[in-house]
Amino acid sequence: MSILINRKNTAVLLCVLFANCISQQVFAQGGVKQLQLKQFQLQSSAIVRADGKALSGSGYTSKAKWYPVTVPSTVLTGLVANKVYPSPYQALNNMLIPDASDEFNKQYGLEKYSHIRGVGNPWKKPYWYRTAFTLPVADKGKVFQLIFKGINYRAEVWLNGQRIADSSQMVGMFAEHCLNVSKQVMPGGKNVLAVKIYPLDYPGLPSKEQLAALGPFYDNGGPTGDIGKNVTMLCSVGWDWMPPVRDRNMGIWQPVCLRTTGAVTIGRPKLVTDLPALPDTGKATLALNLSLSNYSGIASKGKLSISISPENFSGPAFRFSKPVTVQAGESKEIKLNAAQIKELTIAKPKLWWPNGYGRANLYRIRMQYSNAGHITDDTTFVFGIRTVSSKATEANGFTRREFFVNGQRVHLNGGAWVPDLMVNRDSARYYDELHLCRTANVNLVRIWGGGVTPPDYFWNACDKYGLMVWSDFWITGDTQGEFKGSPEWPLEGNVFINNVKSTIYRIRNHPSLLVWTGGNEGHARKELYDAMRSSIITLDGTRPYIPSSSGFAKLPAGWDSAWPDNKPAGVYSSGPYAWQDPKVYYKLADAGRDWVFKDETGLPSQPPYNTLAKNIADTTWDEKLPFPLNNMWGYHDAATGAAKYDEYYKDMATRYGKPTTRLDFSNKMQLMNATGYQGIFEAAGHKLTETGGVMLWKLNAAFPSVVWQIYDWYLQPNAGYYAMQNAVEPIHIQFNQSDSTVAVINRTHHATGALTLQADIYDINSKLLAHHETMATLTGEGVQNSISVKEKLKAVNEFCFVVLTLKGRGKAVVSRNTYWFAPGNDYTALNKMPKTALTATLIKGEAGKREHTWTLQITNNSEQIAFFIRPQLMLNGDEVRPSYWSAGYFTLAAHQSTTVTVTAPVSQLGRKTPLMTIEGWNVNKQVVN
Repeated sequence: MSILINRKNTAVLLCVLFANCISQQVFAQGGVKQLQLKQFQLQSSAIVRADGKALSGSGYTSKAKWYPVTVPSTVLTGLVANKVYPSPYQALNNMLIPDASDEFNKQYGLEKYSHIRGVGNPWKKPYWYRTAFTLPVADKGKVFQLIFKGINYRAEVWLNGQRIADSSQMVGMFAEHCLNVSKQVMPGGKNVLAVKIYPLDYPGLPSKEQLAALGPFYDNGGPTGDIGKNVTMLCSVGWDWMPPVRDRNMGIWQPVCLRTTGAVTIGRPKLVTDLPALPDTGKATLALNLSLSNYSGIASKGKLSISISPENFSGPAFRFSKPVTVQAGESKEIKLNAAQIKELTIAKPKLWWPNGYGRANLYRIRMQYSNAGHITDDTTFVFGIRTVSSKATEANGFTRREFFVNGQRVHLNGGAWVPDLMVNRDSARYYDELHLCRTANVNLVRIWGGGVTPPDYFWNACDKYGLMVWSDFWITGDTQGEFKGSPEWPLEGNVFINNVKSTIYRIRNHPSLLVWTGGNEGHARKELYDAMRSSIITLDGTRPYIPSSSGFAKLPAGWDSAWPDNKPAGVYSSGPYAWQDPKVYYKLADAGRDWVFKDETGLPSQPPYNTLAKNIADTTWDEKLPFPLNNMWGYHDAATGAAKYDEYYKDMATRYGKPTTRLDFSNKMQLMNATGYQGIFEAAGHKLTETGGVMLWKLNAAFPSVVWQIYDWYLQPNAGYYAMQNAVEPIHIQFNQSDSTVAVINRTHHATGALTLQADIYDINSKLLAHHETMATLTGEGVQNSISVKEKLKAVNEFCFVVLTLKGRGKAVVSRNTYWFAPGNDYTALNKMPKTALTATLIKGEAGKREHTWTLQITNNSEQIAFFIRPQLMLNGDEVRPSYWSAGYFTLAAHQSTTVTVTAPVSQLGRKTPLMTIEGWNVNKQVVN
């Protein structure tokens, strides 16, 4: 138990002290409500010279022009919205905006673009955000919390002429700040809020710009890595997949809310779920910790009421209450567990399972405190009943990390998540992107340490879609001394530690959060490392911690390692990051070594043709470069050295023939994407029970880009997306390129039943050269090699397809797969492949409130293979994005048929009815009836 700071002496209570900062949704009941403050005015302090007292006064007037912005909004986002600067996402527009680094501005002559007359660097001085709001007179006597979910980098807050917090208190990009403004607000009148946002203490020097299509290697984090002096989005200084953000994302980048409650408030709930009899999951126990804070001058004899109910399934609810007295000015810790409260033992719970292993079942907990029949606080959040753990074992001289959910081993398949260039994702965008990940059969999303810990929307979507989250803290080898930078950065250790604690409080109740890590390819200095590790254990303690997302970061002797086993991380990055022949991935997986858990590998991943002109605004070919490149490609990441885009291009041209049109180029690049991602995930699947997982660098895009992504910035999947979707499906048939066997992969915890494997080899004209068929059964997770086609393939001295089909009970197709081979990897025969036609019929349509779903049957009634079939959902001549297809870029042999589904958000469709089309490598585009 602790005593609140005397409110007469201190008006400001930040999150570390003011324990009532609630991240989750708030009910508007009994006077408890939450108002999001969105509409602000923005201007530089270089133009507006008034102080915070004047700016937060109701009588303030100004001759200066203020820009309207909708918060969340960084400064640059607001100025772009007001057309002060062009959008840095497009073309080379970023080269028309001055940078936060004076040295960089001089190097590229960017000072002349500053919007502030006589000031070459418009990001040196703070910016003011100003808004006004009114409150009902009935709110007099309430407790008011002004909540800033995230600012960057420092903030000074003024309300109604009084300073509430200064820039020494509000600092760091990842801390949530809760300010008690009960004395400053004026119910029944106009309230004016002014927020002074300071730039980064050290803006960082970016690397040289990627202005050549096939330019030199980009220096991640800048040549010195000095952005690491701050606790911020480290990649805002530029990385090899995004340019530098000119203002370094200074601003209010997460929501601002005003929360109104009664005198006694609920704070920092922590809900722990356990399955005490594992492997038996028939009983779950819950433990709930929270604080009750009394902000009145009299004791409150009240009641704490708890209800737990199913959120996304039908089932019983559980309710109980407990009398609680909170003394005047007291902050009281409440600890409830199953030994005390019988309702916290749940029989036959519906468990939260990761994507591919079961349903992501969710419950909702609601907590209310009432006094004399009046609710003083009311809050709720969604949770899942599940346990997580990890184990480190030795394999081939390498430590291998494995993870378990609800006592069952899970093989991690996913990749790194990077922030939007200007942190402009809203709730809809998070749900759209994470829905794409779920549909791709991703089960793990890694929050990369050079980016940001995402807002609550991200975590809510991961909870819903069954996506496990691997959360790095904000340390990278490129800024903290592993490669460059310094282990003495960030300079203010207390800021880093406060941001760590705030982040743990904010996200620890999410079932999707699988593991904490100390950073990316590096580690913090010992004082910060120890404080971070200790905070994770004491403030959470329900999930594992590993020191780094890389085998690069070797901890010094005597440092504590992973928790709770104190063993090495057992995960490894280091690529490869360029396109590889699939056989290379098999050699790596077979060798073991760093592929016992590979947490970073990937390939360039050119987007499809229909977003080519969106990603590269000027597609005019520069004839000094390979067709169809020009130097704008470099700025959109073709210059990236580690991805070796030039080799990716050369391999494509060598294997499939030099492109003759942009469409031909794009389609051939999709063949490269498909075989590359297929190789990565099937090689790891080939060693399923011997590896802990494989993760991409990376899943998504920070801005329009041509590298390292399974879908682009416009939410357009490439062929690699569907190759991954197929390769990590729960039960899968594949051709192992290490020994030319056909194998069945079972990623589930259940028996497959009897399965029929079929392997057919065809020539380019669809003549059947060989047919193999056998049976297989797997009792649980595992791999069964069933058919060898090695000798037959040796005898085929020409281009050929290998078409695999896996059937279950009743001959229903469970999995299908296709490969193509040729002597010397010469696949140019595809360019003369005979054409064919398909029959496609819409067999079902379902209209929902948020999404519409269609089911489509596609049949190949011809004698010719239909190769690389791509269904699309079209509206106004363009593909609906996002569209969630169950399959894409697939192949049907003669007389084969398949059923695919597609779901699309109503928000993207409006009242119009979309068209469905199908096309393929040798199938002309046709409209589905």
